[in-house]
Amino acid sequence: MLDRNRRIKEHPQRFQDYVGQFDVIITLEERVYDQIMEDFNTRESETMEAVHVINLDIQDNHEEATIGAFVVCELSKKLEGSDDLDNDIDELLQDFEERSKRRIIHSVHFY
Repeated sequence: MLDRNRRIKEHPQRFQDYVGQFDVIITLEERVYDQIMEDFNTRESETMEAVHVINLDIQDNHEEATIGAFVVCELSKKLEGSDDLDNDIDELLQDFEERSKRRIIHSVHFY
């Protein structure tokens, strides 16, 4: 897994160091989700722009990572296809959770 990561990443990335904004953040490990929650809880809200933070637990092995990539891609397409994500996301995530048989954690924070 480390060799693969070295080929696709220049260096480790930290969400806390990024200065831009996202509409949706998807994490693949609950520990990372918790770190992002902690970061948002310590930040001052400035623009009050909503961000949806979603976690899907994906085990860190080749097989699960490959399957997880397809799962995340499918979820991303569903979210991107929404005309009103803020109103549709609960239903989209619930339907996706039932079909994929994967537990999803979701919260909304504000920049």
